[in-house]
Amino acid sequence: MSETTSPVNIIMIGMAGSGKTTLMQRINAYLHEKKTPPYVLNLDPAVSKLPFQANIDIRDTVDYKQVMSEYNLGPNGGILTSLNLFTTKLDQVMKLVENRSSQTKYFLYDTPGQIEIFTWSASGAIITNTLAATYPTVVVYVVDTPRTASPATFMSNMMYACSILYKTQLPFLVAFNKVDVVSHEFAVNWMEDFEAFQQALMRQEEGFMNSLMNSMSLVLDEFYNHLRVVGVSAMTGQGMDEFFVKIDEAVKEYHEEFRPNMEKQMEKKREQEKKDKEQQLRRLMHDLSVTDGKEVDLDKQE
Repeated sequence: MSETTSPVNIIMIGMAGSGKTTLMQRINAYLHEKKTPPYVLNLDPAVSKLPFQANIDIRDTVDYKQVMSEYNLGPNGGILTSLNLFTTKLDQVMKLVENRSSQTKYFLYDTPGQIEIFTWSASGAIITNTLAATYPTVVVYVVDTPRTASPATFMSNMMYACSILYKTQLPFLVAFNKVDVVSHEFAVNWMEDFEAFQQALMRQEEGFMNSLMNSMSLVLDEFYNHLRVVGVSAMTGQGMDEFFVKIDEAVKEYHEEFRPNMEKQMEKKREQEKKDKEQQLRRLMHDLSVTDGKEVDLDKQE
């Protein structure tokens, strides 16, 4: 399948309350309006209601409350265990995705609001890596713009975004949601102009946190230089056109940088496995030459 015709996986990640699921609904509606309906997968076992119809829903496979009860788990443990159980059927999910790949341009994945459960768990890594090895994959980190207006919460979100980027090592897009309430221009300004962020810090009371955030902003400067940012509104649909322009840029990065690197790593892994097999074979041949191919009496050797 060529670069222009291959479908795109979009993994939506965001903190609880960021409007991630509502943004999924807006993207879903936008693509239906453009006559390119997506294939939607819900990976959040704890969500009570979805504003969209999911083609594949983890809740059809795993009963979150039953998992909590059966394994005596809390809410986060229940979500993690549900994801682990779902991952055991990932091969079946990928077959369904593959069957729809010729008719669908975008596959949308909604993840749990407890983002550390998905991004830092073994099951989350398996799902992400499997998707990335199949089709171009983009991670979208959804930020609640009004709640990011203070330097402290802004820095917290950027640190989280940085950690997700380096954990997944996939093309990455930060979507500042709810720009119909508060524009995301202040965030873009803080990322592009270090002095502007310093001035915002100076307007706060001086203390240890200000010094720490000032230092962290210097550390993140390189991260900002390569970061894709878009302002969107799940409520009004503002920024949807630009959102997909950024997705196209990320897909281009996948083909130019991620895919070649992944193929190199896979080739190295195959070469290492080949060397390990050859080494095991040499050991076997050596053992056979020592015993002259005869059966060894272990009792006598003792």
